[in-house]
This record gives sequence, C-alpha cells and structure tokens, in this order.
Amino acid sequence: MATLDWSQCPAVESVPGRLSGAWVFRDTRMPVSTVFENLEAGATVDEITEWFDISKEQVIEVLQFAARSLAAPVPAQPVSASSRDAHSF
Repeated sequence: MATLDWSQCPAVESVPGRLSGAWVFRDTRMPVSTVFENLEAGATVDEITEWFDISKEQVIEVLQFAARSLAAPVPAQPVSASSRDAHSF
C-alpha cells in the first residue's frame, strides 16, 4: 500500500515532541491513526467525533485526503539492470 504524504493535508500536523511527532489533527493531540483504527473496528464518523472531540469536518477532510491520495496514479519506478538480472532465473 502507498504511504500517504500527510504534510500535504491541511487538517493535520506533525510537531516534534508532541506524541513523538505522530501526525495529529491540527492544534490537538489526537493522532490521525486513531480515526482509521476506530473506523476499522466498526465505529462511525459521528461516534469518533463524539468520543474524541474533533469535528466531523476534520475527519471528513482527512478521509477525503486519504482517498484522493490512494486514488492517484503511482509513478513507475525504473528497474535497474541488476534488479532484472537478479530476478531472471
């Protein structure tokens, strides 16, 4: 799976010294990963916003950013000659 470049999402920030630099919702200590963990566990966006005191707009912005990022085409990585040779048996 692709790694998201969270620095491009205006709803989040990473501050050295705050939660070990984890990506959090801007001006909070709420890790972005908590949203995805709770959605995976079956929680709704409304439940997450109630439990963690973040706005629905913030959660939706993060989810839309993730969806756009994952839908974007991934540039092809050049294959070096040594890599091709190592895989041709």
